Amino acid sequence: MKNKTLAFLSFFLFLTVWFGILGFAAIEKTSNSGLDLVKTSTWYIAGPALENQETINRIRKEKGIVKVTAKDNPIGEIELNVMITEADSNDGAPTNLSENSKYLSITYKSSHLIKIQAREGNAEGTGCIHGGSHPRVDLPVSAKKFTTIKIPWTDFKQDGDPNGKTLNIHNLCKFNFVNYNPVSGASLEIKSVVIE
Repeated sequence: MKNKTLAFLSFFLFLTVWFGILGFAAIEKTSNSGLDLVKTSTWYIAGPALENQETINRIRKEKGIVKVTAKDNPIGEIELNVMITEADSNDGAPTNLSENSKYLSITYKSSHLIKIQAREGNAEGTGCIHGGSHPRVDLPVSAKKFTTIKIPWTDFKQDGDPNGKTLNIHNLCKFNFVNYNPVSGASLEIKSVVIE
């Protein structure tokens, strides 16, 4: 009888630990749902913009908005980017979004067409290397007022090609908001970037 009781307790302990591990794994996958990257994450900038990284993040914290303006006579593209999971740099480890995550919701105002690149991580799932996969979509012009759009993950295709490879949401590093051909004064303002 003592051996049966010990066996039962061992089995019960095993199940408790196993379900605990599964519960933590599920939390890790869904923890980014509903997260607003404007409120939670450091944003990075490259290219001919009036604002630098320090200015962008100061205004983001004070006013809850990310704003970028092209300099006079800009040469080259302007790239604004943000990690999905906050990191010490803009090339941290990828995030594994839940199967329940269906789209990206963005509230923005933009004087020019912006391409949103969803950067995937490396094959090992340990980093977000430059030059990796860039499934992308267009963020249409909305010059006069803030607009909210919901972009299904299935709309993100390699190089924006309708027949391109679809984004892998289980290996997602960051979003790049790119103005490939900025003109003087071109502006982009973002109030929210929410994973749903």
